[in-house]
Amino acid sequence: MKKVVVIIASILGILALFLVGCLVFYNVNLKSVNNDKTEIEFKVDSGSTYYDVIKKLKSEGLIKNELCFKIYIKLNHISNIEAGTYKLSKNMDVKKIVSIFSLGNTYNPDAIVITFKEGKNIRNIANTISEYTNNTVDEVYNVLKDKDYLNSLIDTYWFIDSSILDDKIYYSLEGYLYPNTYEFKNKDVSIKDIFKTMLDEMNLKLTPLKEDLENNSYSIHQILTLASIVELEGKASSDRAGIAGVFYNRLNNNMSLGSDVTTYYAAKIDLSDRDLYESEINDKNDYNTRSNYLAGKLPIGPICNPSIDSIKAALYPEESDYFYFVSDVQGKVYFSKTYSEHLSVREDLKKAGLWYTYN
Repeated sequence: MKKVVVIIASILGILALFLVGCLVFYNVNLKSVNNDKTEIEFKVDSGSTYYDVIKKLKSEGLIKNELCFKIYIKLNHISNIEAGTYKLSKNMDVKKIVSIFSLGNTYNPDAIVITFKEGKNIRNIANTISEYTNNTVDEVYNVLKDKDYLNSLIDTYWFIDSSILDDKIYYSLEGYLYPNTYEFKNKDVSIKDIFKTMLDEMNLKLTPLKEDLENNSYSIHQILTLASIVELEGKASSDRAGIAGVFYNRLNNNMSLGSDVTTYYAAKIDLSDRDLYESEINDKNDYNTRSNYLAGKLPIGPICNPSIDSIKAALYPEESDYFYFVSDVQGKVYFSKTYSEHLSVREDLKKAGLWYTYN
């Protein structure tokens, strides 16, 4: 009897070891082939079954073991797979590959990704669109001049009003196109589709602020205008509410904003190009806040497309007694209450080699 018990125990032990071994083998073979992240275009032909696909996955070195893959889909009740082209890599395990297949054929080899950077103006956006799509810079400008199109946007988006129709505004949608990274179907994407994507994103960003924006003493157009100036004046987001506070103090005291970035925009010169000429600084232009022509006023419209941080700074400024600020070459901001203090800070920065000049 004891011998029988020993034999049975031995058999059970061997069986247990076998099952453990099978389980380990199964789990090991569900893991990724290696750490290679190189993407491979994997095509699933129309009418292919999962078994056909598994065989192809093994032949292309994307999985370790066909049997283990088959067991996995059986245990998880997976059967259908959509024909098309998928992006896979050897660092994906079986679970990841199956999850990609379950999403269907979402891979588009013709898709393009465009990044529109924060603080860039319409000229930069037009050039970027021209670089990545089959649209020209002139076509972008023509869309921005289309009054029927602009009126349709006013009807569609709660944050756009007739301010954008002012003939003195350089580019109608300046300040309204939210800067971000976007994916489009292909290079034939239309300019209006690109703008719609950016405006929809702006809508998402502004909607949580809608009540405060609509109840503010300044219009949404004016808030975006100030935000665009703050964006370019404040390198660090942490400084922007303070910078906005300075600008509000100056507006409330009928002072010009005195912002160089508005003068550059007025002259249609990029900030990194050169220093401003005296004639440009004194030019009576609806964007130039260095001139007393705009004392106590904001420019006629935004000068770039700001981030949400700058928009919030313009909407929720930091209260202070400061009327002046200046940035050094590293982007650090120095605030001053009086003009004499401001001049003293400027001189200290020049002596320290921290004053920014254009060559």
